[in-house]
Amino acid sequence: MRIGVFSDTHGDTYALKKAIEKTGEADLLIHLGDYCRDAESVSKELKREIICVKGNCDFNPYVKTDKIITVEGKRILLTHGHKYSVKYDYTDICFKAIEEKVDAVFFGHTHFAEAFEKDNILFLNPGSLSLPKGDAETYAVVTIDSGLIVPSIQEL
Repeated sequence: MRIGVFSDTHGDTYALKKAIEKTGEADLLIHLGDYCRDAESVSKELKREIICVKGNCDFNPYVKTDKIITVEGKRILLTHGHKYSVKYDYTDICFKAIEEKVDAVFFGHTHFAEAFEKDNILFLNPGSLSLPKGDAETYAVVTIDSGLIVPSIQEL
């Protein structure tokens, strides 16, 4: 299973389309908020489903703030992260992950790409495709194979 994970596009649909193209043959595409409408318009244009959660800059009442999906037997919490104060520390999001008994958390909001493990849970932030805090616009490609979730941060 190959998953493209994107966040914080803030209106840059060109960057989102380019990142999807660079992801290659993805089985699943995920947008972690802050301009879900980018994911919606690109989804229609490419005729591909993009799962999306609402960020602090999204106001569509029909888009959920959190979603839990199961992929290859792994439970993954999708969230933008603003509800869990991820710009300050990861305490709240770690508690949420433990409470929900997930194997991984994909989140955004900080515009800083990183992947780390805590309490046997993978935490992945793909960074931002439009306003990165690091040196480059980033996204993530995740593979799930033989029960292992393997994240890879990619530069646009």
